[in-house]
Amino acid sequence: MSASAGKGRVILHIDMNAFYCSVHAAEEPDKYQGKPTAVAGSVELRKGIVVTSSYEARARGVRTGMTVRQAMNVCPVLQLISPDFDLYRRYSRGFMRIAGNYTPLVEAVSIDECYLDVTGSSQFGTAVEIAETIARRVKEELMLPCSIGIAPNKLLAKMASDMRKPDAITILRRRDMPDLLWSKPCQTLHGIGARTADKLLKLNIRTIGELAFADERMLAERFGVYGAWMKQAANSYDDSPVEPLSEAPKSIGHTTTLPADLTERDQYRRVLLNLADQTTRRLRRRQMVSSTVQLTIRDPDMRTITRSMTIEVPTEAADEVYELACKLMDAHWKEGKPVRLLGITLQGLSPKKETPMQLDLFTFEAEPKKERLMTAMDALRDKFGEGAVLTAGMLGDDPSTLIRNKKLRGTSLEKDFLRENEEP
Repeated sequence: MSASAGKGRVILHIDMNAFYCSVHAAEEPDKYQGKPTAVAGSVELRKGIVVTSSYEARARGVRTGMTVRQAMNVCPVLQLISPDFDLYRRYSRGFMRIAGNYTPLVEAVSIDECYLDVTGSSQFGTAVEIAETIARRVKEELMLPCSIGIAPNKLLAKMASDMRKPDAITILRRRDMPDLLWSKPCQTLHGIGARTADKLLKLNIRTIGELAFADERMLAERFGVYGAWMKQAANSYDDSPVEPLSEAPKSIGHTTTLPADLTERDQYRRVLLNLADQTTRRLRRRQMVSSTVQLTIRDPDMRTITRSMTIEVPTEAADEVYELACKLMDAHWKEGKPVRLLGITLQGLSPKKETPMQLDLFTFEAEPKKERLMTAMDALRDKFGEGAVLTAGMLGDDPSTLIRNKKLRGTSLEKDFLRENEEP
């Protein structure tokens, strides 16, 4: 496949292999290279959840989402590592910078993966040569392995990089789809989760091939626009562009995997308070306001739901976001049902200066005072750290307070750091 062949696009998807563990192995090879390791939320207490594990650990049965106790039972020699998101961000900027040497069209999907549109990059060679050069540089300069998928669109590039891991380059053409993937279960198709696959199964649609030939009208009736997308994807069509990270984010969110399953309302509300605090801190730093709050909840079986609420008056205040998140949680999650992960994402963003803020008689006097207080608190925390000024509800030493620790907290989906002009 040539980077300039025909009129079609040439897309690369780079996926860093076991990224967190690989970073620690690169930093301390004598200690971690080639050994079963796992990054977990609460190493000191020997509890918490496995965030990711090395391939050596996976070969011994360690899986993401396991409790540390379960992981140690299946792999007694497992080395546990505390997360260091400052370190992961530094390495992420490093491999993104290498990717950016070959095209300006680099879309960061998360801290450890990105898409590249190399259609116009023939001066650097064919798509395969570009992929080989990037993989070699990432290995030599950062000591990290990666898998790269090459395809005519983002969907197939992502699926190609997933086909062979670690440290591999895979080409997936549209004409390859029937032979390679149509016999696979629907859930194999990127973008289809377990719950959707179960619904498709009830419609006697078991494989990607059966989905490719399914009646589009029936799919649209059952799933809406998502149904039409699934049929298109099963037939390997995807025209979504590679979108470089812009200065204005479309959403600001943060998720946290909890060190232990939470079942009581007071427990997960404190997590929501800290999530609301940190997401609105980032929102105000970008001088934006949000009109939609989305809540993400995951249970111990890795089932995930997202629910959102839109408000008439956009906000930048943590207390308002927290209140909305609590309403969503109470409406869609039964107390006593265990929670493994929580996340808050602020959507419907707009620049604060350009957004009309319609205040009523009861808030027009209080709102400026509240804004001045938030500005003062932000300034103190910027100077003295996140723990400098806290509300009463945020005090304590429970695991949710780690959300405020920039070194220990993080999420693979957070991309603010890529907008910052920092050296790795």
